[in-house]
This record gives sequence, C-alpha cells and structure tokens, in this order.
Amino acid sequence: MSDDVNPEIPARSAPTADPLDAHLLPAGVRSRCIDGINGLGMHCLEAGFETPGQPLLVLLHGFPELAYSWRKVMTPLAAAGYHVIAPDQRGYGRTLGWSGTYDGDIGEFRLLNLVRDVLGLVAALGCRQAAAVIGHDFGSPVAAWCALVRPDVFRSVALLSAPFSGPPELPFNTHANHAAHANHTAPAARPRTSSSNLQQALAGLSPPRKHYHDYYSTPEANADMLDCPQGLGDFLRAYYHMKSADWSGNLTFPLSGWTADALALLPRYYVMDQGKGMAETVAAEMPSRAQCAACTWLTDAELAVYRTEFARTGFQGGLNWYRCRTDPRQNDELLLYSGRTIDVPSCFIAGRQDWGVYQSPGALESMQSKACTRLHSTSLIDGAGHWVQQEQAAAVTEALLGFLADTQTTRTSLS
Repeated sequence: MSDDVNPEIPARSAPTADPLDAHLLPAGVRSRCIDGINGLGMHCLEAGFETPGQPLLVLLHGFPELAYSWRKVMTPLAAAGYHVIAPDQRGYGRTLGWSGTYDGDIGEFRLLNLVRDVLGLVAALGCRQAAAVIGHDFGSPVAAWCALVRPDVFRSVALLSAPFSGPPELPFNTHANHAAHANHTAPAARPRTSSSNLQQALAGLSPPRKHYHDYYSTPEANADMLDCPQGLGDFLRAYYHMKSADWSGNLTFPLSGWTADALALLPRYYVMDQGKGMAETVAAEMPSRAQCAACTWLTDAELAVYRTEFARTGFQGGLNWYRCRTDPRQNDELLLYSGRTIDVPSCFIAGRQDWGVYQSPGALESMQSKACTRLHSTSLIDGAGHWVQQEQAAAVTEALLGFLADTQTTRTSLS
C-alpha cells in the first residue's frame, strides 16, 4: 500500500479543500473551493467568472477523471460568453466530505444525491438556472437526471460518450400477464437479461469473462489499480490510451443485444477476462515511450495531475458510483420517474472510435426515439475515442456552441 493513501480510511471530511496550483491550468481558468454543498467542500475549476450575469454552464466529469478533464474546452466556452464551472464530483479530487471506504453506506453516491450536489452548486453560485448541464462518461447520466428531475433549473443538457436510455421501467400489466400464463397463452417478451444471469452467462464463455461494472463493484478493484505492479502513472496512461482513438482496437459498431455473446465483442476494458483485474488488462496495451511523447491530447505533465490526485484519494470514491449502479437497493427511487422523459433541448456528442456509444445495446436508439423529446443532434467526432473533450477539444467546443446557440435562438423566438 502506498504511503499517502489508505482505502480503509475515509477521505477528509472537513470542507477545507486546497485549490489546484494555478500553473497547472490554462490561462483564464481558476481553481477554487466552495463549502456547504450537500455536505461537501466542493473543488471547482471556473472560467468566464469575471463578468457577472453570464449564462452558466456546468461540466460534469466521469471515471477515472476530474474537473481537470474539461480544461481544454473551458476557456473557449467562456470566450463565447458563458460562465463555466466544472466540479470535482463527490468521491473525486479535491472535493471533500465523502467517505472513501468500501465498507459502509454507499447511499451518498446514488444518482439522485449526485444530482443534489449539482443543484446545490448552482444555488451556491447565486443562480436560479443553468443554461446547460454537460456530462461526460458517468457524468452523462448525472447530467441527464439533472435535466429530467429539474428542467426548471437545467435548461438544456449535453451528454457526452454515454447515451441516456431513460428511467428504469416499472413492471407493467403484470396481473394480466399472470392471468394469461394461467390460461396457457404466450407470455409477454422478457426484459433484458438480469445482472446475475448476465454474470453467469459471461462466466460461461470460453474464455470466461466478466463485466467491468461488476468488477468495479468488488472490494479488490481499488487496490488493484492503485497499487498495481506497473505503477499508478503507467496504469492511467495505458487505461486512457486503450480507450482513446490512439488504440487501434477501437473499431466500433452497434451490438445485437444484451447477450453474453454480443457483449463479448466489446474490448477487454469493458468485458474483462474473468481472472484479470483492470490494471493487468490494460498493461498489455501500454503505449511505447514514443507514443506517449507524441500524445498531444494528454501530455506527461497533464497525466501527472491525474496521477497525483488519484495517488492521494484512491479510486474508491468513484468506484462507489458503480456499486450504486449494480445494487438494486440504490436504484429503487429512480422508479418514481418511470415514464418521464427529458423535455429540455438536448444533444449527444461522442468520439466515433468510442465503444461507450454502443456498450449498452439499444441505449443510443432509446435516447434518440423516446428518452429525449427535444434531441437537437447526435455528433460522432472522428479521431476521438472515449475522452472526446480532450482528444478533440476544438470539435467538441464547436458542437457545444452550435447546440447552445440554436437552443438560445429557439428559446428567444418562443419568448
């Protein structure tokens, strides 16, 4: 175990986080901490703060990332006239007040509490509304739920890399189906394979496989990545590389459905070999020194920011988000919103070489056909894998500003 972190010790709870050193940030971006947000001392990066009253954009990162992941798009968005803020979300970076243990109540990491964090941030800034909430990776469902639950506050939403298929569905017409079964008529079509059945089906493949959500929910996952043989920096480099457009294995296509055979077509970082952890999985694809030096979207100096932050906090805070996702008890409250849709303007942006678009079969189609009733556009950006706002920052900025401009024009014409 490294000297500066112990996953069995909770993260500091006093809301007195230290800002990030200014020399690590682009010009025009500042680091500051805002206390008293749903029990958190929330660390944020901020741009466009000099002029009061500018429309607010809230940027939500994913795993294993930080507010820092938005550094390349914040200044251009601010230059277009927006007040841009990106928090280290609960469980990450310099935000304090969360538990970093595996044992204990993980309820603080459930989706609606993460929404409450974002709502609290907007309120703390003295804003009644945000022009848009923009989420990437696991930040995408948080952004989606922000827009679904509080459309009066979050006036539009941009989802990056992870499509939103809508709230979970309540069991419907079960009494009629029971009666039909009793009369020996054909039952209704079954829903997607349950988590436990899918685990068994993946384990029965040759070679046996497992889904990364289930792996991330295990007690071993944090130490496997934090104290891996290759070292934390090389683990992160290989992980970011393997999920980017730089890795030749990311030749994406839609999957046929929620079956073990279909999901087994995903790369090993999504559907892993049964006996391997994530650090061992990505180690085989570690880029060469020359490739690392040529990586302009994530330089060694930028990678060092991630390495330093995760060395200090560990990964367990972020992993607890996955534990909530795989624990039905933490998702029951989402059934209250069954049948609800996102009715504010929305858009979807992802890298064309990002398997995140297709890792949940049917999610993209559900988002396009029913979950988002005012879907403005779906943009797949060539030359980008999963880290789209870092790999192709200019293209993402252009897509976001086009969406925001159209949204504002539409809102003005309706007023």
